[in-house]
Amino acid sequence: MHKNYILDANILIHDPNSIFQFADNTVIIPVGVISEIDQFKKERTDRGYSARAVVRLLDSLRDERHSLASGVPLNNGGTLKVFCDPGRVFASNHDGADVEILRVARMVQEAEPDVPVIVVTKDINLRIRADAVGVRAEDYESDRVALADLYSGQVEVAASAEQITQFHQAGQLPVPDGLQVTANQYVLLRNAGEGPSSALGKIDADCSRIVPILESREGLGGIKPRNKEQYFAFDALLDDRIQLVTLMGKAGTGKTLLAIAAGMHLTLRRKQYRHLLVCRPIFPVGRDLGFLPGDVGQKLDPWMKPIVDAVEYLLDAGGLVRGHADCQSLMQQGMIEIQPLTYIRGRSISKRFVVIDEAQNLTPLEVKTVITRIGQGSKVVLTGDPYQIDNPYVDADSNGFTYLVNRFKSQPIAAHIELRKGERSELAELAANLL
Repeated sequence: MHKNYILDANILIHDPNSIFQFADNTVIIPVGVISEIDQFKKERTDRGYSARAVVRLLDSLRDERHSLASGVPLNNGGTLKVFCDPGRVFASNHDGADVEILRVARMVQEAEPDVPVIVVTKDINLRIRADAVGVRAEDYESDRVALADLYSGQVEVAASAEQITQFHQAGQLPVPDGLQVTANQYVLLRNAGEGPSSALGKIDADCSRIVPILESREGLGGIKPRNKEQYFAFDALLDDRIQLVTLMGKAGTGKTLLAIAAGMHLTLRRKQYRHLLVCRPIFPVGRDLGFLPGDVGQKLDPWMKPIVDAVEYLLDAGGLVRGHADCQSLMQQGMIEIQPLTYIRGRSISKRFVVIDEAQNLTPLEVKTVITRIGQGSKVVLTGDPYQIDNPYVDADSNGFTYLVNRFKSQPIAAHIELRKGERSELAELAANLL
């Protein structure tokens, strides 16, 4: 059944190509939404980049035969319209874009009573207001991944004592018939009877065999894996064939520490990469303190403190690295680079070990921006906890981290591990579970 979809500005900023995601229906953008987007176009941020991409896209769809006012046909069979009420086009709109969206929805509904009208917005308050005035409203669903259904990166397989012995001796085991697996999916072989009780492995790139994981009992940088998920994480981080690793887990599971430990080991000890690059999105927890004094380094210092803490913990646990005993000296020598994600656009990052921390605060578009910056010879690790999101424009199901996990789950060069057990302290584990 044909539908009319009315888009809010936050949908277009979230995904500039969202107009193509509504099949053969009509997509309507109120002219007030264009005005709202226009306010962002000069920003040197991802929001500004998206705003410029939207207006360029809309302008490219205009031609001599088709007007945005009357409707422009899209390649997917749909139609795009920019709705303008002639009686209000020059009026000063003090009510804001939200009120105009509702007004346009009612006007479209009255003009075509047999065609459903749906407001699409990421603004929860607008969805409530739309429902209150009798207009159907939805969130943008095309990039949503239900967290409950998210790929965990691991599976448990029942195995006999003979099979586990064969696995240890031959270094491989055929994937059981009927078991649906993906490349680099981690496996716990569990024996319910007598004999060897369990073994850890992973699915090979061809999805035909279970092979052993890399031995990591000696640990990295003075830390050792404490549970099976951390063994899986060490394997993914140290496997040269895997170029993209995503580590998901609640606070205290060790995702950031493991990523930085592997980066320091491969960069500073094995010299496999030029240097370690750590990036974080900047979102305050609680009330923002406002502008900070000093140069760029001093302004970023509070935001990057968790990374510095992790590096210095590893230096204390594993000893000096090339004669350096603190993070500051490693940074001064260019061995470790810590940056906000604001400065990553336009770069081509080759021969680096890249850690993107707190990736749950990124949008799908921002994740795409990050991953497409990775050049030859680099490895990228994203860590995230979808239950701790500070970005007001994404949630547990629509953030870029879970979107990336879902899209790359079947790729031979990617691996995902969900860390489930907190190891920071008994108090931290209880807090993560109870609060």
